[in-house]
Amino acid sequence: MNRRSRALWAAAVFAYAFLYAPLVIVVVYSFNDSKLNAEWVGFTLSWYGKLFHNEKMLTAAWNSLLIGVTASAVSTVFGTMAGYAMYRFKMRLLPLLILAPIAIPEILMGVSLLIFFVLLNISLGMISIILSHIAFCIGFVAIVVRSRLAGMDESLTEAARDLGATPWKAFRLVTLPLIMPGVVAGALIAFTLSIDDFVITFFTAGVGSTTLPLQIYTMVKIAVTPEVNAISTLLMMLTLALILIASKLAPGSLRAE
Repeated sequence: MNRRSRALWAAAVFAYAFLYAPLVIVVVYSFNDSKLNAEWVGFTLSWYGKLFHNEKMLTAAWNSLLIGVTASAVSTVFGTMAGYAMYRFKMRLLPLLILAPIAIPEILMGVSLLIFFVLLNISLGMISIILSHIAFCIGFVAIVVRSRLAGMDESLTEAARDLGATPWKAFRLVTLPLIMPGVVAGALIAFTLSIDDFVITFFTAGVGSTTLPLQIYTMVKIAVTPEVNAISTLLMMLTLALILIASKLAPGSLRAE
């Protein structure tokens, strides 16, 4: 191995250590038998037990789950339609409209949605959060579905049409089953993005609609206790599991286009 290769390997190791070392520390200190994270005292599972008896945390987790499931379900339907339209109709404006929420910074989108809800006199709460999450999740689902459609054998749909199937019947019986792994992957990605979102939720949440990321932020402002580390670890494990499942279902759809 020459000097240039060693330098590249060293840079890669440093970059990955910089990215993942804090996550490892969070996981390790979630088992720390101390209220302070200053030093390691001993191993314990008590923080996970206390976590499941914390009413505020359980309420926030239920809110996040409800919002995530609803937002992912709705965004998957509209995202699948949008991805199919992007694949079938070569219009320049359509991809711009669908993918704009992905490119827009989250803080800008959060402020814009807040102003939008205020102008329409929509009370901030669970409904406003769900609508906001649907808005920015549709684009991600559309990308995954369109990528899946691009790898589909179009002759199968044409054969169904030649045999007398209507466009809707050909889509329902041929196209949809073929792209279903991409649809499921898009739904999982949308759920992951929704349950993890903080910035947009921060601007569109109202009284009594605290989600898990907002609750963690409230606890962190006071002190980073092992209980915060415990809920962060569980949320991290859930996110990684969903991403792995999505990547297995549609391995080529998660690459940047």
